[in-house]
Amino acid sequence: MTENKSFQLGTIGALTLSVVSSVSIVICNKALMSTLHFIFATTLTSWHLLVTFCSLHVALSLKLFEHKPIDFQTNIGFGILNGISIGMLNLSLGFNSVGFYQMTKLAIIPCTVLLETLFLGKTFSRSIKLSLGCLLLGVGIATITDLQLNMLGSCLSFLAVITTCVAQIMTNTIQKKYKISSTQLLYQSCLYQALTLLISGPFLDRFLTNQNVYSFEYTPKVVGFIVLSCLISISVNFSTFLVIGKTSPVTYQVLGHLKTCLVLAFGYSLLQDPFSWRNILGIMVALVGMILYSYYCSQESQAKTEEASVTSQRKEAESDPLLNVENGTPMTNELPLSKGTAWEVDKDLHA
Repeated sequence: MTENKSFQLGTIGALTLSVVSSVSIVICNKALMSTLHFIFATTLTSWHLLVTFCSLHVALSLKLFEHKPIDFQTNIGFGILNGISIGMLNLSLGFNSVGFYQMTKLAIIPCTVLLETLFLGKTFSRSIKLSLGCLLLGVGIATITDLQLNMLGSCLSFLAVITTCVAQIMTNTIQKKYKISSTQLLYQSCLYQALTLLISGPFLDRFLTNQNVYSFEYTPKVVGFIVLSCLISISVNFSTFLVIGKTSPVTYQVLGHLKTCLVLAFGYSLLQDPFSWRNILGIMVALVGMILYSYYCSQESQAKTEEASVTSQRKEAESDPLLNVENGTPMTNELPLSKGTAWEVDKDLHA
């Protein structure tokens, strides 16, 4: 019971850290790109990852966490795939309307559910699917404004969805397979992500903006916001791996849409961004979907925990005949379903 409570507190902490850090970096980057006109998103992301790697390397030298190596091919493949997914998302935004880009982000959840069902044998209840549908509907109402289609943009969006889904599923799978923490995985993979984007970022940004990142005028204010953005990104990158490791890729995507709604609400309340009743309605519907998703996940998790506990006690009863004698049951390998058996004792323990 204590371990389960500790796990729940750790999960809540990871979710809170992810929301706070992500909303903070969006606000910082909005000021950097909209006000100061530094519009080189991919290159900025590569700096984020490089700073994250350097900070984790310092933490490792101070023995704040233990280095636990994993298979080299898995590590470099995972790092490069994450870098590609970020580049693809930026290209999708560059070649599509904002509305279609939001549709691309919405498609990540059903695609993740489909991939986990087909290749990992994971099942999702009807309640979970309905709550996800409610969430997606709300985010769609709040964010989608137009759906201008073009062939190149559609292909890039498809690749962005696939690479993002696979990368997030791999994050969860690798952590469980190698039994490593989010910090250990992030330390080993973020250097390859950073190198992928450091090489491709300036070319990608020039292709999208017709400007050269190295010829930009770096005033003290711009440098200050870039440094602040990089510092916040350490928390963002760490919390991303932490949330996916403790929950699932689907839960992380649900959290991402919650962040979108919070950013919209923050922009309206403090920054006086344009807002409408459609935005308010969409945010409310999305919040209902998120609350339902959290509730159903909690219920299913609790049911699985109780089932595992009962199964564990049954196995203990089968392997220890003396336990059956103490409970008034004859010393036998069978567990007859009559009064006084271990099965009924289990029920009393959990009443």
